[in-house]
Amino acid sequence: MLPPALSAVYIHPVKSLAAHAADEAAVEPWGLDGDRRWMLIDNESKVVTQRQQPRIAQLSARILPGGGLILSAPGSPSLTVEVPDPAHTVVAELYPGKVELAVAAEAAHAWFSARLGAEVRLVHLDAPSHRRPVDPEFGRPGETVSLADGFPLLLTAGASLDALNSWVARGDHPEEGPLPMNRFRPNVVVDGTAPWAEDDWKRIEIGEVAFRVVKPCGRCVITTTDQRTAERGKEPLRTLARHRRDGKYLLFGRHMIPEGTGVIRVGDPVRVIG
Repeated sequence: MLPPALSAVYIHPVKSLAAHAADEAAVEPWGLDGDRRWMLIDNESKVVTQRQQPRIAQLSARILPGGGLILSAPGSPSLTVEVPDPAHTVVAELYPGKVELAVAAEAAHAWFSARLGAEVRLVHLDAPSHRRPVDPEFGRPGETVSLADGFPLLLTAGASLDALNSWVARGDHPEEGPLPMNRFRPNVVVDGTAPWAEDDWKRIEIGEVAFRVVKPCGRCVITTTDQRTAERGKEPLRTLARHRRDGKYLLFGRHMIPEGTGVIRVGDPVRVIG
């Protein structure tokens, strides 16, 4: 077996939209540069994700120099969105609290609303002072996260997905497998490990950047959503419930907090240091 190495890096410019692969990414204290700095909200200023709108999976965004976006969707014209005026903000609900976000231009709201069949607005996290604190049970004072659900990065392992897919193939819905890694929406993927080796990691280095591996990731209905078609099935939640249950949580992947900054690159060695 080859030594553990970083096999993929994914950035999600808009929370819950399609990810895009990168050869490298800068690690900031609150996550990868450009990752989950935008999100959608409804008329009550609550976050909208694939949980409520599976069709979000079919929409994508590319980051422009300066932080703007190019939005695209199958069969639709693309739209360029500039970083909004930070003076025009809204307080949005994002579990477990609220966050102040800048509101994008009306054209962006109309673009998303037309494709989702529901009125939504696009908002942007700009000012560092608006970063959200990491769960104090796992984070240290001053550690923050952008618009990810709770932690700056999510790590998954290729060998663990292979193991999961072998269970799916022997389960009630083998026709739904094998599942691709994009169901789990990671930031970093590691190859060259034994299945579930990441369960025991406490600290790792990817290249020259150190991370604390703080807790397992409890999975939700988004993992049952085909990221190409937006159709939902039973897997992987049915199989995770049999093999990877911890109380009410169905586990796949690990949350991480950076201990420094730097650049990580596909091919970087991954070293377990704690």
